[in-house]
Amino acid sequence: MTEQLTGTVHRPGEVSADQRARMCDLLNDFFENVSREQFEADLAEKEWVFVFTDAAGTVQGFSTLMRLNVTVDGRPVVAVYSGDTIIHPDFWHEMELPKLWGKHVFDLAATVHAATPEAKVYWFLISSGYKTYRFLPVFFENFYPTYRQPTPPEIQRTIDALARYKFGEQYDPATGIIRFATSAPLRDGVAEVDERRLKNRDIAFFVEKNPGHAAGEQLACLVEIDHANITAAGMRMLGMA
Repeated sequence: MTEQLTGTVHRPGEVSADQRARMCDLLNDFFENVSREQFEADLAEKEWVFVFTDAAGTVQGFSTLMRLNVTVDGRPVVAVYSGDTIIHPDFWHEMELPKLWGKHVFDLAATVHAATPEAKVYWFLISSGYKTYRFLPVFFENFYPTYRQPTPPEIQRTIDALARYKFGEQYDPATGIIRFATSAPLRDGVAEVDERRLKNRDIAFFVEKNPGHAAGEQLACLVEIDHANITAAGMRMLGMA
């Protein structure tokens, strides 16, 4: 029988020291230049931490999330920003992460719309690897940027507003790329792009838009959080089918 993960949602202060150490180790397995100090700083700014444990209670993955609030064209925008996200390779087959993430994010969107009906709610994520970017066409009908269609001006203004708010001068609006002063590129072998991969149009587009991805440069992406925007596959993976 395949071992399964159990996911729970916490505030950063509720995550134990042992769990934090394990989470940082997992991150270091995939990314270069991971320091405990930076990991703790990133964790502290987040609102929620999704912790995934195996049957023995060992942390085998985690994801972090926070809200960003900006105004674009006079309209309130609430974006859920995904920070560090890692699942141990032994559990890549698991759907616990998308199910827990989906429930939390769509519940949050419903709360926002109940309080502020005119608000737009988005998922704002940054990607230095094609595997992260590939989640978008799997889960969502419309997302940006994409080879499928030009980014609408109002969407681009929203991406720019969120990226400037979160990353300041590290964001280049001309390219849609975030370049951190201290980058943490993926380790060799984690998300290599070869000729076979480039036959996939989403991956080819990602590489074209983010030519510095191997150096840890991040592409700013945006998705509207709306049930009508979920693909059939996404509905199954998010546990909404």
